[in-house]
Amino acid sequence: MELHVVDHPLAARLLTRLRDETTDRATFRLAMDELAGMLVYEACRNLSVEPVEVTTPIGRAAGVRISDPPLVVPVLRAGLGLHGAVLRLLPETETAFIGVARNEATLQPEPYMNSVPADLSGRSVLVLDPMLATGGSLAHACRILRDRGAGHLTGVCVLAAPEGLDHIRSTGLVDRVVTAAVDERLDERAFIVPGLGDAGDRLFGTA
Repeated sequence: MELHVVDHPLAARLLTRLRDETTDRATFRLAMDELAGMLVYEACRNLSVEPVEVTTPIGRAAGVRISDPPLVVPVLRAGLGLHGAVLRLLPETETAFIGVARNEATLQPEPYMNSVPADLSGRSVLVLDPMLATGGSLAHACRILRDRGAGHLTGVCVLAAPEGLDHIRSTGLVDRVVTAAVDERLDERAFIVPGLGDAGDRLFGTA
């Protein structure tokens, strides 16, 4: 599994804003969306393209278009915080959803939604899962995608814990993880330390 840490100063500034417990919800959402754009930009670096020619106001110019846009799969609910960036950068792509809730007693993922097509026929997929903590939700999503014939799988995460990365690596399910930082560890509740808290709660509230 390839690991790519986006260590750009602008990404670090946005991540700092996300970590700050005094950041309000509106600012948190905006920072998450802006950081997602940087992560998705890197995650799409190796997309296949085909040449096209366009007419400028001055003459003809060579260009490209994405020949095979990846499927995007946000892991609900926090994955929705990264979704807008994909729609801006890849407006032609399709979206499927996988819903996973964490059982606070067992710390295991409990699935509640799946809208992935039955046959992906080798299509590449961007899996949006902001907090790679234990790796359980990302592994669950990628196992569904592999079972349905997905091609190259890229996990797009805001933060990752070493334990989660080790677990994902051991499954062999994921080809690449793109993240803004690898943090220190997990605490006894399996939260990332220092982390940024519960991304879903900070994005959407607890109601």
